[in-house]
Amino acid sequence: MEFLSGNTKKETRDISDILCGGYEGREIRMNGAVHKIRNMGDMAFIVLRKREGLVQTVYEEGAVNLPLDELSEEDTVEIGGVVAAEERAPQGFEIRLREIRILSRSSAPMPVAVNKWKMNTSLETKLDLRPLSLRNPVERAKFRIQEGLVRGFRDYLYGQGFTEIHSPKIGARGAEGGANLFRLEYFHKHAVLAQSPQFYKQMMVGVFDRVFEVAPVFRAEKHNTKRHLNEYISLDLEMGYIDSFQDIMEMETGFLQYAMALLQREYAEELKMLKVALPKVDEIPQVRFDRAKELVAEKYGRKIRNPFDLEPEEEVLIGEYFREEMGADFVFVTHYPSKKRPFYAMDDPKDPDFTLSFDLLFHGLEITTGGQRIHDFGALEKKLGDRGMTDEGMEQYMMAFQHGMPPHGGLGIGLERLTMSLLGEDNVRETTLFPRDLGRLEP
Repeated sequence: MEFLSGNTKKETRDISDILCGGYEGREIRMNGAVHKIRNMGDMAFIVLRKREGLVQTVYEEGAVNLPLDELSEEDTVEIGGVVAAEERAPQGFEIRLREIRILSRSSAPMPVAVNKWKMNTSLETKLDLRPLSLRNPVERAKFRIQEGLVRGFRDYLYGQGFTEIHSPKIGARGAEGGANLFRLEYFHKHAVLAQSPQFYKQMMVGVFDRVFEVAPVFRAEKHNTKRHLNEYISLDLEMGYIDSFQDIMEMETGFLQYAMALLQREYAEELKMLKVALPKVDEIPQVRFDRAKELVAEKYGRKIRNPFDLEPEEEVLIGEYFREEMGADFVFVTHYPSKKRPFYAMDDPKDPDFTLSFDLLFHGLEITTGGQRIHDFGALEKKLGDRGMTDEGMEQYMMAFQHGMPPHGGLGIGLERLTMSLLGEDNVRETTLFPRDLGRLEP
C-alpha cells in the first residue's frame, strides 16, 4: 500500500529555482510550452514559456536527441540541459539542450501571434481567441497584476481582523432594487442573480464585526460602454463599530497602500513589462460632492447640469482638478445626495438631503462606492416608508436590525475597473478574463 505525504519532490526545476543560484554548469530538467523558435542554421534558440516567464534554451545540431523540424511552437515539452549564465537571455541564464521530450503537440497553426510582444490585433479578436491570446506574456501580465490586487485586498483585511465570507449569488430579490436584475426561474419560483452582497455582508457584521468577500456581481444594464460589464468581480467589505464613514475611507486607503507596496515588491517584472508607474497613495484627498461640482465648474467653465449625480465627464474633470492642484491620483468624493443612494445609506444628520457616503475616483473613473449604513431598526423602517417601500422580501435582513446592530459601513470596489485604471487601459474588457456584456456570452 502506498501513502501520500503531500510533499512529493519533482525532478523538474522552475525559473525561481535557478535564480536562487547554485545551478550554473549543472544539468537540469524543465518543462514548458514552446513560445518561439529562432532557427539560425546549425543552431537555434528555443524559448520556453512558463508561469514565471520566458526561458531561453540553445539547440545545437547533433547535441539533442530530437530533430529540430519535429518541434513546433506551442508544443508542450520537457527538456534536459545544462544551465549557463547569459546576461542577454530573459532571466540572465540559458539552458544548453541535451534532450527534448514532447508532452503534447500543437496540431494547427496559431490564429494569433502570441509570441510577438504586441499582437497587433483588435480587442474583439483577442476576446474571441481568449484561451490563446492570454498566452501572450503582455496579456498575461495584466492578470498577474490583477491577482496582486486581490491578494493585497485579502491579506490586508485578514491583518485588520476581517473574516472572509461567501454569500449566495441566487436570491429572491436584489439588494438595490431597480430594473437592472437578471431574473430566472428557480424550481418554479422567481429568482434573481445578485447585484451585490450588500444585505448579506451587513447581516454578517452582526456575527463577525468585520467581513469581506471577493465574488462576482451581476447587473442587467443594457449599456455598451468601455467602463461597464454585466458581470464583474466586486471586492466588498463591511465593518462594524465604526465612529463615522471616515473609518471606511481610511480602511480603503490602507488597503491601497498595502496593495501598491505588494505590487512593487513582488510584481516588479509585470509592472516593468506593462510600463506601469504605480499611483501615489500616501495621502488621498476628499471633497464633498457639491463642492467638487463647483470646483470643476469654476476651473473648466462647465455648467452644472445634474445637481444629484456626477456625469462621467465631471468625474474625469474632478480627477484632472486634483491631479493638477494636489498631484493626487485618487480622490474621495463624499456626501452624495440621498435621492441617489440606496435606502440603507445613512443620511447626514446635519443635512438629510445628503448621505454619509462616498465614491473613490482613480484618474477620473469611479472604482469604489461606499459609506455608512443605517443601523437603527426604527430609522431603517422610517427610510423605507419615506421612499414608499415595504420590507416585503427583506424580512430576514430586517430581522438582524430588529435584534440590534452596531454602527457600520462598507464599500465595494470594481476589480476590473481598478485594474483598467492602474494599467492605463481605456476599455474594461482589456482587464477582464472572459467579459460578459450585451453581446458576449463566449468564451
